[in-house]
Amino acid sequence: METHIRNARVLMPDGSFIEAGVTIAGERIAAIGDAPTGRATGRVIGAEGLLLLPGIVDLHGDAFERQLMPRPRVHFPTDVALLDTDRQLVANGITTALHGLTWSWEPGLRGREAAVSFLDTLERLRPTLACDSHVHLRHEIYNIDAADEIEGWLAEGRIRLLAFNNHLPMLTARIAQPAKLAQYAERAHMTLSAFTDLLHAVVERRGEVDPTNRRLADAARRHRVALASHDDESPELRRHFHDLGCGICEFPLNRATAEESRRLGGGVILGAPNVLRGGSHIEGGMRAADMAVAGLADALTSDYYYPALTHAAFRLARYGVLGLADAWRLISTNPARLAGFTDRGSIAVGRRADLVLIDDRTPELPRVVATLVAGRLVFAGRELA
Repeated sequence: METHIRNARVLMPDGSFIEAGVTIAGERIAAIGDAPTGRATGRVIGAEGLLLLPGIVDLHGDAFERQLMPRPRVHFPTDVALLDTDRQLVANGITTALHGLTWSWEPGLRGREAAVSFLDTLERLRPTLACDSHVHLRHEIYNIDAADEIEGWLAEGRIRLLAFNNHLPMLTARIAQPAKLAQYAERAHMTLSAFTDLLHAVVERRGEVDPTNRRLADAARRHRVALASHDDESPELRRHFHDLGCGICEFPLNRATAEESRRLGGGVILGAPNVLRGGSHIEGGMRAADMAVAGLADALTSDYYYPALTHAAFRLARYGVLGLADAWRLISTNPARLAGFTDRGSIAVGRRADLVLIDDRTPELPRVVATLVAGRLVFAGRELA
């Protein structure tokens, strides 16, 4: 069945906006322009006054953890959490999501049982989900014992993006701050004393980290899985991970590191919440908007807040940081390219019909009116006719 979207303001691949209709046949965009006269079959969506933009591609979203554990030690079933997350995604214009699934050496929310349950449940539910959902596995590099299983997942095509994370230094630094460390112990379902002992034991495995990283990076490259490093703190560390094949620098901690990634030909990912809030939630962190002005941001991700993506793009445009077309590329075209998706991220004939209609009459509060994934209307915030 065909779907025709009438009279939208369509963002074209060259960055221009044209008032036109878009015809969808099956999962693909079949034509851009007025529908042939006399055609009466299929659904017609009236889009007068609305923007028609490529669907959002979110390379790192972990807000689903709040659906899994909204309060410490309060857990909900993974399938219930994923279905609720799916609704949030498409209601915010996200048509492709890479869930940032952390598998750490910690038990609890980020332990093996939780990771396996999430991955298995996602695969079971995928045929019923509205958003095209994948896994961005955030591998905590001291989680040495997970290497065999992760390598198997890479071979089986269960992971779309593999990132190397290391939050151990942050946690060990808090051993001297028991009140702050206690929240992580609670997340792991451990006493503070037991969690502190675990930290000391994990640190002792430092000699196994680099060989394991190299092994997993080799496996990811063999299976054409995109690679990233997370929270790189220096140009030297970025060069190290670049040499392992990590073409994505996710959340660099300073401008020099982002510049090094760009010099090496890698992409730089920053957080959309940073743009929306006007700065990082981390004391002394960079402003993502400043990085965008400098041309050092390739993509924005939802990180911990799904609505941030749409609002960040419009905020960048509203304050003259970037034009809307360039700002929208940060959440559609560019992330699709970085993750290796060649069929989405722009509105063109033959492309997958992942699209979002937005009411921008109130520029400071853009509203997602409708979302289509592979040509299917999966969210409508109002009557469309």
